Amino acid sequence: MNSDFLQPAPPDYKWPRCPEADRFIEETLQGFLGQHAFARRLADRMKIETSTLFSVWVDHLILPTRKGQAEELKQLGFWEDKKSKRPAGTLIFYHPFADLPKILVSSRSKEVGCAIMVEDLWRFQMAHRLSQEIEGAPYSSYRFIRLPEGKMDFFVVERRGGQNFVPDKRSNGEEYLQCFEKWAARPRYFDNDVQGMKETLLLARRIVSTVGTGPAATLFLEGERIYWQSRNHAAQIQKARQDELGLGWANHDHHTFRSSRAHFPTLINILLTLGFKKRERYYAGKEAGWGAQIMEQPDAGVIIFADVDLAPDDVTVDFSKVALPDLNRPGTVGLWCALHGESILQAGMHHLEAKFDFDLLKKDLQEKQIDTMKPFSDFPFLRQAFTKAEMWTVPAARLDALRSAGRLSEDAYQQIKVNGAVGSHMENLQRHEGFKGFNQRGVSEIIAAVNPEKQALSHKSDAGAA
Repeated sequence: MNSDFLQPAPPDYKWPRCPEADRFIEETLQGFLGQHAFARRLADRMKIETSTLFSVWVDHLILPTRKGQAEELKQLGFWEDKKSKRPAGTLIFYHPFADLPKILVSSRSKEVGCAIMVEDLWRFQMAHRLSQEIEGAPYSSYRFIRLPEGKMDFFVVERRGGQNFVPDKRSNGEEYLQCFEKWAARPRYFDNDVQGMKETLLLARRIVSTVGTGPAATLFLEGERIYWQSRNHAAQIQKARQDELGLGWANHDHHTFRSSRAHFPTLINILLTLGFKKRERYYAGKEAGWGAQIMEQPDAGVIIFADVDLAPDDVTVDFSKVALPDLNRPGTVGLWCALHGESILQAGMHHLEAKFDFDLLKKDLQEKQIDTMKPFSDFPFLRQAFTKAEMWTVPAARLDALRSAGRLSEDAYQQIKVNGAVGSHMENLQRHEGFKGFNQRGVSEIIAAVNPEKQALSHKSDAGAA
């Protein structure tokens, strides 16, 4: 994504569906897989062993240069990227309106090639018993291994905060690791959340000053995924499956953080510090009592969905900038934060959404005793569903304070005290036609469905019926 393109979208913005561009990518990819045996075997194993499609791992396709090709790509909606570093004799194209891989047009290539992205190249090499030399310095922005067959190139790449196509010969790997450790092991529990948010923002600033925004955003989300995964059984199961093939979480779609109304502007400030740009903003307050600011980091290629409670009148203000007063009765997001804490602090992410073969993941997880909730998006171009929620124990002090303030019913209080409250999920997603947006109505429905109080009362009803 070209950072120049990322500007705040109007409230009613809707991402387009791009079936022609998607079809071109898929047909090109299938042609490549038909000719490259290692990649084809890997694609088969991905589907069987991880419930994912090869296409969700693709970083870029490589096309031989031919007359009229650039114009054909532009007709499909691709723009030329003139900023990213690239090898001599190549052009780079990307689609600013679609969730599709980039295309590298190369005068050196004789056949179509492909590159997939993984979290750690050493893990991929170990999983497949490979020992190819890695091009690029450790913990640099772009590294790869090359697995050619005949005239066809297959690359496995590792990115850490950059969208270039030329490997870095030098890196500040030591500083990167030090910053990762500082972030991953940072304090999450504070005497008060104001202090915690302030110290987290200061740490983000120090890390950015050391390694830059792209690498900082990459290590930030790697640390957040690890913390979230430590508290989510479905994530642990699925990550182990993907690690068997050395893939990691490189199939992530977006990361969701929840925030109280008072601390939402500070959360956004932390993300802006890390180089995230504001994308579309959801105003679902009148409909469902919530809102969200979508953030995208163009260098790291990562997306965040930041959730907050909204009252009907809040749709008239930029809630990403203005600290909103507490509601008398919190909504789903506010109650979750009151029970568990801020996502950026002790609670961790609410969920990670990754790209899968939707039906296959549901079936494969069911075989591992992990249930999936009813889909909240079920369109030909977008399918989404949460795994069944992790139930977290709520500290007595938090629970008692909510009851005393009249922000939680007595029945819900008693149920949560015994059974815990809805914590985190893993989200199963499948996109088609390059659609990179979200289903606002569907999100409204699932946010209402996972309201901690509603879930607690439902548990009581189920127990009574039994």
